[in-house]
Amino acid sequence: MAIQWFPGHMNKARKDLAERVKDIDVVIEMLDARLPASSANPMIARMTRGKPALKILNKQDLADPAITQVWLDYYCSKPGTRAIALDAGERAPVTKLVSACRALAPNRGGLEKPLRVLICGIPNVGKSTLINSLAGRRIAKTGNEPGITKGQQRILLADDFELVDTPGMLWPKIEVEEGGYNLAASGAVGRNALDEEEVVLELLRYLMKHYTTLLQERYNVGDIEGWQDFEVLEQIGRRRGAMLGGGRVNIQKAAEIVLTDFRAGSIGPITLERPDEWKAWEKAAREREAERQALREAERLEREQRAKGSR
Repeated sequence: MAIQWFPGHMNKARKDLAERVKDIDVVIEMLDARLPASSANPMIARMTRGKPALKILNKQDLADPAITQVWLDYYCSKPGTRAIALDAGERAPVTKLVSACRALAPNRGGLEKPLRVLICGIPNVGKSTLINSLAGRRIAKTGNEPGITKGQQRILLADDFELVDTPGMLWPKIEVEEGGYNLAASGAVGRNALDEEEVVLELLRYLMKHYTTLLQERYNVGDIEGWQDFEVLEQIGRRRGAMLGGGRVNIQKAAEIVLTDFRAGSIGPITLERPDEWKAWEKAAREREAERQALREAERLEREQRAKGSR
């Protein structure tokens, strides 16, 4: 499933980011702790290459704590990179965030050389909530729909610490299929960009593999070993009363129930990817793209040969 959801304001944000990053000392990228790699924007990585980076794994309260630690270790092992985990609603995240940024740019600070920090991330990752918490007042719009923040904002966290906020931004085409499903499950893309039933079946396959007990306890579905994903979804629908006439399950309603529960953390602390899984998914995506390019090239050559033969 290739997800393409890139509204006009995101294209403007991309251009603004490319211009602003020249004067930035540290780049903060907010990631969803439940899907750190899927929520990392490769376009941002390209535009900010060479800049010290702070990765914030947000919504840690919704993620599997053991896997969050694996991801923190993974990012901190990279040069010029630090990583911290947060819940965007934390009362006092300023100290933790400012200290991490200052450590990444030790030569910046003071009124003569203020530290300039850019904060970015995908839609609905909790960035606006964090901004409001950092500033101690409501200055950024928040909501459960992606694409709330439309323009850049500047916030002074200290006399020598300037934070530049940017709108949530995806990239034009999401190549890693598993990453697309994870983004859709988290609510990072608009509902018109995805088939909710397909997304939920992919989500259930992962939960059946890694979080069977949480799934069974949340929906009282009993032993589901050997079941297919669609069978589990139908059973959830029956257990939750998502029924149509004639004893048929309302699959759309059942899918909405699972998505709502996952996004709210009601199923339990869940992380949808591990670093080794992501590397395997990326490799498979590159191989698929190479195959597509080879097929396109073969078709092009065939068209040329036909054209020559008709002369």
